[in-house]
Parts: sequence; C-alpha cells; structure tokens
Amino acid sequence: MPSVQRPRAVMVIGLLLGTFTSFVRTQEVDRVAMYSVLMAGRVAGQQTSVHHDAGAYTFAFEYADRGRGPSITERVEVGTGNLPLRIEITGVDYLKNRVAERFSVDGDRASWTSDTESGSGRPGGFYPSINGAPGELALLARALLTADSGRLPLLPEGDARIERIAERTFSGRGGPRAATLYAIEGLGLSPSLVWLDGSRTLFAVGSSWILTIRQGYEDAAPELLAAQDEYQSARLQRLAAMLPQRPGSGLVIRNATVLDVERGALQPGMAILITGAHIAAVGPDKTLKAPREAVVLDVGGKTVMPGLVDMHTHIGDEDGLLHMAAGVTTVRDLASDSDEFERRRRRFNEGTLIGPRVVPTGFMDGPGPYAGPTKVLVATPDEARAAVRKYAGLGYIQIKVYSSIQPELVPAIVEEAHARGMRVGGHIPEGMTAEQAVAAGFDEIQHANFLFLNFWAGSIGDTRTPVRFTAVAERAATLDLESAEVARFVDLLKARGVVVDPTVNVFENLFLARKGMIDPSYASIASRLPPQVRRGLLAGGLPVPEGRDSLHRESFENVLRMVKRLHDAGVTIVPGTDAMAGFAYHRELELYERAGIPAADVIRLATIQAARVARMEKEIGTIAPGKLADLIVLDGNPAERVSDVRRVRVVIKGGVVHEAASLYKATGIQPVP
Repeated sequence: MPSVQRPRAVMVIGLLLGTFTSFVRTQEVDRVAMYSVLMAGRVAGQQTSVHHDAGAYTFAFEYADRGRGPSITERVEVGTGNLPLRIEITGVDYLKNRVAERFSVDGDRASWTSDTESGSGRPGGFYPSINGAPGELALLARALLTADSGRLPLLPEGDARIERIAERTFSGRGGPRAATLYAIEGLGLSPSLVWLDGSRTLFAVGSSWILTIRQGYEDAAPELLAAQDEYQSARLQRLAAMLPQRPGSGLVIRNATVLDVERGALQPGMAILITGAHIAAVGPDKTLKAPREAVVLDVGGKTVMPGLVDMHTHIGDEDGLLHMAAGVTTVRDLASDSDEFERRRRRFNEGTLIGPRVVPTGFMDGPGPYAGPTKVLVATPDEARAAVRKYAGLGYIQIKVYSSIQPELVPAIVEEAHARGMRVGGHIPEGMTAEQAVAAGFDEIQHANFLFLNFWAGSIGDTRTPVRFTAVAERAATLDLESAEVARFVDLLKARGVVVDPTVNVFENLFLARKGMIDPSYASIASRLPPQVRRGLLAGGLPVPEGRDSLHRESFENVLRMVKRLHDAGVTIVPGTDAMAGFAYHRELELYERAGIPAADVIRLATIQAARVARMEKEIGTIAPGKLADLIVLDGNPAERVSDVRRVRVVIKGGVVHEAASLYKATGIQPVP
C-alpha cells in the first residue's frame, strides 16, 4: 500500500477542526491522538481524540464520502467503571442532518435525548450514542474490560459482552505498536471489532470499506484487516458447519405446493427429488419415486418456489446469513474489491461460509474528489479498456461504471466490454444523461433517480454529489409521466433492450424516513431486531426543508409510478436493493406491488427474469429437472400476496437445507412468527 497522502478533502477537514483545536489548547490535556479515516484504502477524513484529565474525552470526527459524510464533535465524561456520566454530541450526520445528542447521569437517574429519541432509566449501564465517533467504541470496550464479568447492560436496552481475540504488533512512523483485537457483541447483527493499544486506547476500528486507524500506521491496514478476517471467517465457518443439513444420500420434498413462477400458478400435491446439488425429478407426490435412503422433507402443503435473486448488492461475509434466511439464494455484487470478492465467493460456493451464489460485476470510476470506493480508477481510454480486460479475464459478465467516469470514456468501455460478451451499466456519469448513456451502449441503468435526472440536464448541479438524490426529492413529483418526452425515453429503453434496476427501497428511505420514526422500509420487521439495531432505524433520511414534507412524499409516489410505467411498456426490470441484506429485498418486491405491478409479475421478476439478466436461467429461476436445487419453502402464496415472501421457513441451496429460524437466530433476529 503506498504512503498515505492528504487529499484536498482532508485539508478542508483540517480547517473545519480549527475551532476544536483552539478548545483543546485551553484545556489540561493528558494525550492527543490523531487518526486517519480510510475508505477503500484512501484517506477520506480523520478523528482527533483528546483525553483530558479527570476522565474526560473529546472526539472530533469527520470524513467525506462523495459529498456525504458526518462531521461531529463528541465530549464524554466517565466515572466509576469507566461508564459515561455525560455525553454531548453536536454537528451533522452522514446525510448532513443536524445532530444534537445528550446523555447524563444525575443521582439515580440516567436520561438521554437526541433528534431521534429521548428517555430515561436507571444508571449503571453504557449508553452507546446514535451519532458517536469511533473513539466511543474504545470507551465501551474499556468499560467492558473493567466489568468483572466482561458484560454490561446497555441503555436504553440490551446488553453487551466483550471477548479478546488476538494480539498483533504493527509497524508505523511511531515505531512498533502492540494492539489487541476485541469483539463486542450486542451492538449489531454481528460482533463489533475494535483494536486497543497497550493503554486501552483506540488503535483502529472498521472494515475494508471504512477504517479509522492511528495516523502513521495506515500501511498496517491490510495486516490488521487480515487478522479481523481470520476471526470472522472462523466464527462464520463454525456456523456453516453447525447450522445446515447436508443430505448425503439425496433429498425428496414431499407434500409440496409448487409455484410455477412463469405462469403464477400453484401446483399442489407435488414432490421434488434432489440428488447432489441439482433437481433430479419433479412430479405428483403419489407417483414420484425416490431412493429408499433419501432424506424425506415433508413440507405439509407449504409453497415451494425458486430461490429469490437480488440484483444489486455489495455483499459482505456477514450478509450471507441474512440473504439466505430471507430466501435470497443468488445475488449480483455491484462493487467489491476483486481479491476480497473472489475469496468470499469461493467460501460461499464451498459451503465454508453460509451465503448465496454471487454473480460478479467489475466496478470502475474516474479519479477525483467524488470517486467511488474502488481501487480501479480510470482516466484514459487505454486505462478503461485495460480494466475491462482484467475483469473479463476474471470471468465477470458485466461492467458497472460510476458517476466520476468521464463521458468520453463510455464508448471505449462499451466497445471493449461488448467485444467480450459483457454487459455495461451503472450510474449515469456526471455530464451525461440517461438517454446519452443508452445511445452510447449502456445495457442497464442502476437506480430510478437517474431516470428522472435525464429530464433536467444542466439545471441541477453536479450529480456526483447528493444532488442526485435531493433534486429528485424536490422535483420528481412535477414530472409528467404521460408527457411526450417521457414516452420517447421509455420507448428508447424498450427498443434498446435496456434493463432497469430501480432500487426503490433506497428512495423510500431517503424521501420518507423521518427522524424519530422507524424507517418505513423496515417498519414491519423492526420489532424482531436487536434493540441497538432497532435504534438505528430512527435516524431518518434526507434533510427535509421546511414545508417540503408532502413534496418529498409525492416525489416518491412518482418514482413508483415510473417503475409501473416501465413495466407496462415492456421494459425489463430486475429487483435489487443496495441496502440491508434480505429484509430490503422483501420490501423492494412489496413496493413493486404497491406501484401496481401484479404480484405474479413481481415474483417472475424476482426469479426467472433476474436469472435471465444474470445469464443463469439454465441453472436457476424455475423448478425443473437439471437445474440447481435452490429452493425456498414458505407459508402462503406470494404470487397473490407479495408480502408472503417474508414467511420463509426453509431455504435450500444446492441441495443443502437451512432452517430460516436458525439463520436469523445466529444474527440475533427473532424468527418469523
């Protein structure tokens, strides 16, 4: 990894922290520590951590992510047992909403308030703030290490425990530094990992996506992340050995109601014979014969259908459990480091990691202040062609371009990709419209917002920034979907065979989520989530200017109408999420039905239609002899009520059987009632 430079974004951060630095100089300071925030290996921000005398800490934390990113100052006072007595956080969150969060202990009463929640309770627990800096996690780790049992109650509810994982010594400009890796359970759907140095001060926290690490030790990030991966892999490998059932002598599913997704029809009284990873036979239960030694799974008349296909993910190791529990047995990954991705896909395929089949996409962007989180940055036609050739050599079937790609590079990317039988899609680069991208050879468009931005070229600002969201929230309601210009655009998409991956659940969150209210995309399952995860659903979406609430809501309704308009015109739609694994996919399908697409059509899009776009229709998407045994067993009939996809009971991938309830339990989620 090359030495870390200070990009322009970080220089700006330094100016923004000037007031904070002046504050520090006026205090008695025990220690000041500086941290870099890395995104995909590049410096995107920093944290300044100050430990004052008498158990007081101040953190200034900020990073820039394509025009988004938090900027907060957090002050913490701790008392007995390293438990917080006072917390005060001010600034803005990732979407630039105002942050004002406070916690205090007064006698026998603890109280907290923020823009999203308020409450009180008995002291004696640790309050994990909603908007806290990475340094706060180190304080929680220190408090847990101080506790006799390594366990503490959390406020408002829940509890946390800590486990020591590994020790490493890292090299850096400050000389060798020993650090210990700890895993904290109780904050999320998987353990939170944090590195502390010898004085139990934060050394690093995060992942390959975003990592906060002590300045001077940025080059140690790969070694540090490898140690985290070793722990996570071992943990998930244990689950992969314990949870699935592997019928070695064949499997026969009896008393099944098979859903024919192409016709939207149920076939009761059916049986399915699975040999190895494939379906060997499908027929009436009374006549289908199976080997005597085959394992019998009597599903009691429940519906059996093909596994679901999520066509827009950024999958991590931990996401596999959630996808599989939700019945998503295949995903398309649209932006991952190729080395990390290939390792993950191999584990999924081997069964040493529970997860879906993964269809790879090669991701690239152009260099600059708004570059996406990728190492593949191209600025010339030769660089773009070389990147396409590299991905083709890895067996990838598609290229995803991002917003900072120079428009003049798109024809070269398309030509090189098409010559190798690859598809091209993604974001519409800044300076282009969707219509121009299609004319240049785009096979697919990700995200419905770019369909609307097509009609406002030159009037909204730089679409590499959050304006690509805010402009649609403000204007989508006013676009007449029956106008001649929209009709011409839709006809173009149909004529060129362009696929649209609208990710409407993302816009439900951005346009409709309000601070202090459960995100509507997850309202139906929030009660099943661990308490600290549930708190995160109160964060809200885009800032809503005064008097614009109803406008944002109507804009979202027009996004749904656009999806219905495309479907009615015969434009191919594939469901994708770009959000929380599993649950967001269920919501995506529900929103298509709400838009007016018949339930049977929605299920077709989620199975065989997606399989065709992924070029896997010979392997998945329907239940037929010779295809992979990727099936789900559920209550109800999603071809009549799409929400029945939430009622998954059993998931089969390649003939390996998983109980959905066990997969959810492994992540701390309550199973489907």
